Amino acid sequence: MNALLDVSPPVPAWEIPPEALPNVDNLITEDDTPVDNLFSEKQQRLLVDSLYNSWQADKPYVAMSNVGLFYAIKKPPLVPDTLVSLGVSPPEEAWQKQHRSYFVWEYGKPPDAVIEIVSNREGGEDTTKLKEYAEIGIDYYVIFDPEQHLSERLLRVYKRTDIGYVETLERWLPKIGLGLATWEGTYQDLHSTWLRWRDADKQILATGGERAEKAEQRAEQESQRAEQAEQRAAALAARLKELGLEE
Repeated sequence: MNALLDVSPPVPAWEIPPEALPNVDNLITEDDTPVDNLFSEKQQRLLVDSLYNSWQADKPYVAMSNVGLFYAIKKPPLVPDTLVSLGVSPPEEAWQKQHRSYFVWEYGKPPDAVIEIVSNREGGEDTTKLKEYAEIGIDYYVIFDPEQHLSERLLRVYKRTDIGYVETLERWLPKIGLGLATWEGTYQDLHSTWLRWRDADKQILATGGERAEKAEQRAEQESQRAEQAEQRAAALAARLKELGLEE
C-alpha cells in the first residue's frame, strides 16, 4: 500500500476568469504520435466501446482515449490512455479547436477517472503521473500493468481523499457507479488478459460486438425453438391422421 500523496493544487483552471484563459488556437492538440502498441490500442478501445454500448449512466458523460487533458494554464497536457468524466456532454461541434481535447475550463471540471496502461518502465505511471493526476483533482486513478513492468500486481486503483491519493484494494468506484475487473478472453481476435468495466452486479459491460453476438445467438435459439415446435406439431398431426382422429 503506497503512502498518501500530498495534494495542494493551485486555483483550478476551470475557476479562472474567461479573460485569463489561454487562446486555444495556439495550443497543439494533436501531434500524430502513435499509441504504444497493438494491445494498448485495443485495450483503450475496449474500455470506451463497452461504456457507450452497455453503461446506463444516470447522467451524461464522456469517455475518451488517447486525448489530451489540458488541466492548467501554461502547462503541457497529459494524455491518459482512457478518461471518464460524468455530468458533462460531448461537444456539438467536435471539430472546433476548443473541443478537440479535454480542456478542463471548457468542461468545467476534471475527469472523474483516468486509466493508464503500462507498456514499459519509462511512462512514470506510478511516479510522476500519479502525482500529477492527484494535483488535478481526479477522484480515481487506475494503473493497469498487464506485463507487470512496474509491479507484481496487474491492477492498482487509487482514490482521492481529503488528504490525498491512497491506494485501495476495492475495485468498485462508488462516485462513478462502475467497477473494474481483469478478464481473460478474446477481443477483436486477440486473446489476452484485459481490463474491463463491470456493473454493480459484477457483470462485465459488453462491447457492441459482444451485444450483437449475443443477440444473434438469441435469434438463432428462437429460430431453433420455432423449428422444433413446428416439427412437433407436424409429428402430432401425422400421428392423429394415422389414428383417424384428424379434423
